[in-house]
Amino acid sequence: MKGLRSHPNPKLRGWRFASGAPAPSLWYRLWRRLCQVSCVGMWRVRVLNRHHEPSAGSVLYLCNHQSYLDPPLMGLALRRPMNYMARDDLFRFPVFRWLIVSFNAFPVRRASADTRALKEALRRLRRGEQLVMFPEATRTRDGLVGKFLPGAAMLARRGADWIVPVAIEGAFACWPRTRWLPRPGRIVVIYGRPIAHDEIADLEPAELVARVRERIVALQAEVRCLGSSPPDAPAGTGAA
Repeated sequence: MKGLRSHPNPKLRGWRFASGAPAPSLWYRLWRRLCQVSCVGMWRVRVLNRHHEPSAGSVLYLCNHQSYLDPPLMGLALRRPMNYMARDDLFRFPVFRWLIVSFNAFPVRRASADTRALKEALRRLRRGEQLVMFPEATRTRDGLVGKFLPGAAMLARRGADWIVPVAIEGAFACWPRTRWLPRPGRIVVIYGRPIAHDEIADLEPAELVARVRERIVALQAEVRCLGSSPPDAPAGTGAA
């Protein structure tokens, strides 16, 4: 399919962004490079439309959830650092807690309306940072995009300058819920056109999440139409 690009936003070259957006730490950059090498090698990860990453402002990335691989896949090819909402039981083990906190993760209780996590997410967005959220709140059981929870609408309306829809395709086949460990395969990550805050300011929460979900479903369908050989570049290209 023509018109699909895999180069980064030219305004985000180098490590001191002219826009004043927060830059990744050396630790974050090293681990991101490790993820790039391992993901490209084992799962032949390809990334489309990296140029859609906003160069400045707070950004909320809303992504479908296919597997445990999704959090690193979501941000491994982008230039600006990510923040992650991670389920609270991952923070029980001190060493692993230290590790994921160093990657800008913070806990969220999935079985309830976790106001503390939502407030923390808003604080980070209002600092002009980037935040990843999986609005389905759980991994898909069939590879399709499930129902979105309403918390995404609140963050989008109150804290985000930009909303970027993202679709991951292939991770479900590599690591479905029924498997303990992943298997090799092919994964594609595709970013949609950023949605400015003004475009969603007047939408009702249900309409907002429905509109973003429709865009993610369309992105997933676009990837599936590519077949087995999409015209893109490896995730590690130009994304250290």
